[in-house]
Amino acid sequence: MGRSWWCACGQYFLCSGNIWSEHNSQHLVDFYSTSHLLHGFLFWWFLQFAIPISWQRWRLPAAVLLEILWELAENSPLIIHRYREGTISLGYEGDSLVNSLSDILCAGVGFLIARRLGWKRALTLFITVEVVVLLLIRDNLTLNVLMLLLPLPGIKAWQMEGMPQ
Repeated sequence: MGRSWWCACGQYFLCSGNIWSEHNSQHLVDFYSTSHLLHGFLFWWFLQFAIPISWQRWRLPAAVLLEILWELAENSPLIIHRYREGTISLGYEGDSLVNSLSDILCAGVGFLIARRLGWKRALTLFITVEVVVLLLIRDNLTLNVLMLLLPLPGIKAWQMEGMPQ
């Protein structure tokens, strides 16, 4: 899909901490890596029901496959356009390849964390991460999905108030 391996800036930062910059989704990790970590939690919960216990060794590979499919969809022209149109990701151009690979790894790690923690503690951590990220960047997995599917002008306006001048 014409994605660069790493950020077009030519510098190899491990982390991009500014969601409003051209470096977002171009380096190894960024604030949205937490969303991919939480994808792993969601996949673990879903696959507990979708894959029988006798096939439990296939749950992690299934979760990784689901995240790969999401990364392909997320970086498609249709979804990129939708992000620019309905969310605060106004200049989103898609992830670099290294960021996509990191997102897939984050989902796998999230799956393993959720499996290790169990339902209640995983749910507590999921909610905690969502609240902390919301407070830090005015966005999180829940708002990102909501705004992708059903953009709400009031939420977008509130999120845009966090944009540096």
